[in-house]
Amino acid sequence: MRDGHRWLRRLTLLGAGFLLMLLGSAAPASAHAAVRESAPGDGTVQRTAPRHVTLTFTESVGLLTDSFRVYDPRNHRLRTGPADHAPGRSDTARVTLPAKLAKGTYTVAWRVVSADSHPVSGALTFSVGKRTATAAGPAPDRTGNPATTALYNIARYLAYLSVAFLLGTAAFVAYCRPPATAALRTPALAAACALMTATAALLLLRSPYERGTSPADALSLSSLAHTASTRPGALLLARLALLLLAAGAVALLRARRTRLPRRITLAAVALFSTALALTWSAAEHASAGLQVPLAITSATLHLLAMAAWLGGLAALLRTLRRAAPAPVAVLTRFSRMAFASVTVLVVTGVYQSWRGLGSWQALTDTTYGRTLLAKLAAVTALLLAAACSRTWTTRLTRSAAAATATPAVPSRVLEQATAGAAATVRAPGPSPVPPRPPKPSPPVRPPAAPLHLLRRSVLAEAAVSVVVLVLTTLLTSTLPGRAATEAADAGTVTTGIPRASVTTIPFDTGAAGGSGTIQITLDPGRVGRNSVQAVVYGPDGGLAAIPELRLSLTLPTRRIGPLDTRITDRGGYWSTNAFDLPLPGTWTLKATVRVTDLDQVTVSAPVRVTG
Repeated sequence: MRDGHRWLRRLTLLGAGFLLMLLGSAAPASAHAAVRESAPGDGTVQRTAPRHVTLTFTESVGLLTDSFRVYDPRNHRLRTGPADHAPGRSDTARVTLPAKLAKGTYTVAWRVVSADSHPVSGALTFSVGKRTATAAGPAPDRTGNPATTALYNIARYLAYLSVAFLLGTAAFVAYCRPPATAALRTPALAAACALMTATAALLLLRSPYERGTSPADALSLSSLAHTASTRPGALLLARLALLLLAAGAVALLRARRTRLPRRITLAAVALFSTALALTWSAAEHASAGLQVPLAITSATLHLLAMAAWLGGLAALLRTLRRAAPAPVAVLTRFSRMAFASVTVLVVTGVYQSWRGLGSWQALTDTTYGRTLLAKLAAVTALLLAAACSRTWTTRLTRSAAAATATPAVPSRVLEQATAGAAATVRAPGPSPVPPRPPKPSPPVRPPAAPLHLLRRSVLAEAAVSVVVLVLTTLLTSTLPGRAATEAADAGTVTTGIPRASVTTIPFDTGAAGGSGTIQITLDPGRVGRNSVQAVVYGPDGGLAAIPELRLSLTLPTRRIGPLDTRITDRGGYWSTNAFDLPLPGTWTLKATVRVTDLDQVTVSAPVRVTG
């Protein structure tokens, strides 16, 4: 039986490690703020040069020292003024452009920090006078450094896991009152150290994470000063201060061998847990959007209930492994605490889901909604495991109650025995043998529930809770469905890459000077109405004038196409503003290039079209 238990524990640890690696290697998710509109608009042609580039977001945003980078048609970065907000508008970001801009197409790469502490980046283009080919090609990538993002995500997950076990263990000891707490001291100390380490890592990586730079920039004094001046940085510093204060208080009480009354202990644990949970809820999704005070309260209660249940599970599992016989009173108290935690989780979870989704359609049409569905499935599995644990706890409680009851001899049997003894005393003659009273039948006791079954159900709860924690962490860094729907309705950029699909295809007709590349832009690269732009570059990298260019798209999996884009020569580039794509999928883009009356070639490349 121990082998099976050890196997399950190893499987849980392997699963946690796998999910941790998956989280660290995952692509950065979209954050809370999304672009609602831009001025000038993406892909527009301005008659006169604009004085500013202004972006309006769905939520308030913070600015970086390098929030905007503007490139001219030759890929030279322009000198711009510092980024700032429009007067009285914290949901805008703008930059002042030079007074004179030459004709052509300009590229703007931007990066800001949303109100829930996650960086948001993207790009757009605008033209002055007329569209021209840009030497920059696709917009510069400002999605962030992969190593920094992976390290930051791993630290966030470790912080969630550590705070769940630390607060859950504290609640378990203060409320459930296990007979022996020595077995919980080492894991609780490890959780506290892990939480402090993860918080320190988040504090150091905060500035590189916001700016999208290398982890090597974490130790820069300017980066640390910038982090300390921001709200997320201040909350991380407050979290470190709380942990150090709590560690000092515990060390002082142990040195003086002082044991606080139960009520004071419960109050201290509740106050510390609430303050620590606020450092999360005040820095993430709850801090932006609708009903911020109520949302922060709900998020705080949600985190506390999660920690009390999931962290308490781990403490209970360790207690059950060390306790013999099973501590029935502890099991009963934990059952009550778990039931209260589940109730709070359901109420706050429903509210946060409504606040984040905004509509039923967002539940299946957005990444946030699909991640939320996965979390609901994991929570359902967790509730089923908890129901099994509750069943075994009830059986153990009944068994213990029956075992402590002393079997009583029925009163009728005692009366018969007394009467027989009296008759024996009064009767003359030899003393007869007194009759023996009949043995009372033993009381019926419920069958004892095997303790190892309870241990396994609690272990299953702990294993599923790892998945719940991973999905919770992913939800906190995913664009809520309400904001995603709003940004999609506005037709704006919601991710860290340009919304237009840019494909570069090389070609070679075999004739002298008959080679080069075609840069094809499909905007927005989604189902429905699109604009198509194509620029031809010669073998020397400069613009090339050709007599004919035809573009078509085919969807082989659905046997659709070829659909002719009907692009026309606009003097230096080819384009059309009205081309419809009926279905999402991986389309085949074919380009027929004719460089002379006799020399032409057809080349192709795959193009991904989203729904």
